[in-house]
Amino acid sequence: MPKIRVLLTDDHTLFRQGIHTLLACESDIEVVGEAANAADAVIMALQLRPDIVLMDVGMPGMSSFEATRQIRRDRPDTRILFLSMYDDEDYLSECVEIGASGYILKESPADQLLSGIREVSRGGKYLSPRMLSRLVEDLRSQGNSPGRLPRFGTLTKREREVIKLLAEGRSVKEIASGFDLSVKTVEAHKFNLMRKLDIHNKAQLVQYAIQKKIIRLPDAASVN
Repeated sequence: MPKIRVLLTDDHTLFRQGIHTLLACESDIEVVGEAANAADAVIMALQLRPDIVLMDVGMPGMSSFEATRQIRRDRPDTRILFLSMYDDEDYLSECVEIGASGYILKESPADQLLSGIREVSRGGKYLSPRMLSRLVEDLRSQGNSPGRLPRFGTLTKREREVIKLLAEGRSVKEIASGFDLSVKTVEAHKFNLMRKLDIHNKAQLVQYAIQKKIIRLPDAASVN
């Protein structure tokens, strides 16, 4: 029986090495490559033709979501299994919408990761039990409420870039200059993203960005 060919994608070297060591002990799984960012994962997926890409959610550079779209377009037989430290329904919903086959929390025990890889390789779907429970609760709450809560996944790629920079304190003029866009265009992106997320002022925008881990607060140790 052929082995399950896996491409690891994570920007933390020690984490990748740990997962590689774990998978190397399994007789039915083969790690065919490692990528340190999403852009490299797209290239390596074409070159190595893995059965599964284990994809970290939060990496610098190209977003994991965009990489997944490209891999699914160019290599429809390759399945994406997300590994994430974020137990966030928005991330989970976005992963499902772009065609990922699973979402596993990094805090999960090894047997859940192995089960996820094998289930996805058979064409199935796999969610960490905690994420599955949260998804069920979310669906129930939506059924009991008149409207759906606004989600980060409803934003376009440019709107996500704009909200991150706005939350970091950049002005509309600075953002326009950085993207080589007009101020009017950036203002339109700002208006659209705030409308979609039901955000009405800068304080709410920053709070939302922190809550959804679009930006991170500095560690106390780095501040002192």
